[in-house]
Amino acid sequence: MKPSDVHATIAKHLPAGSEPIVLDVEGSHGPYLRDALTGKEYIDFFTYFASAPIGHNHPKMHDSDFIEKMMSVAITKPSSSDFFTTYMAEFVETFSKHIMPASMQHLFLIAGGALAVENALKVAFDWKVRRNIATFSKPPTGRMHKIDGMGSKIIHFREAFHGRSGYTMSMTNTNDERKYMYFPKFDWPRIMNPKLRFPITDEVLADVKRAEEIAITQIEYALQQHPGDIAGLIIEPIQGEGGDNHFRPEFFKELRRLADEHEFLLIMDEVQSGMGITGKMWAVEHMGIEPDIIVFGKKAQVCGFIAGPRIDDVPNNVFEEESRINSTWGGDLTDMVRSQRFIEIMAEEKLVEHTAKMGEKLIAGLQTVAAGSKGFLDNVRGRGMMVAFDVPNSAERDALLARMKDNGVYALSCGNRSVRFRGTLDTPAEIIDKTLEILAASLPKA
Repeated sequence: MKPSDVHATIAKHLPAGSEPIVLDVEGSHGPYLRDALTGKEYIDFFTYFASAPIGHNHPKMHDSDFIEKMMSVAITKPSSSDFFTTYMAEFVETFSKHIMPASMQHLFLIAGGALAVENALKVAFDWKVRRNIATFSKPPTGRMHKIDGMGSKIIHFREAFHGRSGYTMSMTNTNDERKYMYFPKFDWPRIMNPKLRFPITDEVLADVKRAEEIAITQIEYALQQHPGDIAGLIIEPIQGEGGDNHFRPEFFKELRRLADEHEFLLIMDEVQSGMGITGKMWAVEHMGIEPDIIVFGKKAQVCGFIAGPRIDDVPNNVFEEESRINSTWGGDLTDMVRSQRFIEIMAEEKLVEHTAKMGEKLIAGLQTVAAGSKGFLDNVRGRGMMVAFDVPNSAERDALLARMKDNGVYALSCGNRSVRFRGTLDTPAEIIDKTLEILAASLPKA
């Protein structure tokens, strides 16, 4: 099919909202995304909503042995939750060696970040209800279908994005209401998000500490209002779509304390912030705590969650009792094989360490651009290549993104008035320099 026919063909049947270009899968290379319609190349700080771990068409992804392996698993799509393969075992071995924290040995795989979050919540529901049942002097007989009051609620935060299906719809509340309005939801406790502003001045720090106190009070109130019914608390270590909102490690230590004292599971949604983009494998590592569950996706290519030893405090938990959590595909096998190769490249080329260094360079460069922007650009923030800044309002933000695209850089919006950069883990220094030049040239003329 001709590239010029792509949009008209797809638009006949699929929802609106795509980018106007046609992706040239073969022609895109390294940090450059190529438009098959025009041949124009763009520096890619979009990276498919932060899901591309390395640049386009990395040479090691075209190794003949790897291509042959991919062809083998692409021909048949097994239900990997029921029928194990050597390919799946090799992936699990690689993932556990390079990606999973040493203290967390449970793994669940599924296709899609929202479904990964949903199943993490199911772990929490099951865990809390079983803990409550264990306190009964006379255990209930027969099947228990109603769990109201026994572990049916999840604490979450303002400006959170956890997905667009099922349970996750009750927690997602970012700026774009189209993603969740009119859909039925649970009334679960929603907490103030005590986000930082940058640079962190004494005034900012004082404001954030007050906001943290309010958030902790709100959590404690929710626990009092729903005794025994809070199964878990979920938070993104850095809230992505909600505005690239950062938090203090001290706040996360309080969340860990509350989870331990009140017996609920602490869940980190690292679908966007995980897999090395912050300069550490998991963003929660910057916070100095260990959660009970880490949800992953995007850069991992396959989605799911990792769970720690606290799950085993409950007999017959979801990892011991069959059929509690499952899916047909159990994570797509082709995704696992691709993920394994990406992980090997990340380890061979030390890309997490590289990302930390390039992130420092990008943030320093953005601070320089901000200093010369006459107040147009501020609140530069980030860890690794998970970086953002603010402009005066959403209209100015959208106009800036359009000018950047015209000038050859694809980036993303987030929050009310933020621009976010999502580079791959192998983004070279010269691309950062070029991106900063294009950004400066794209600012409004005085």
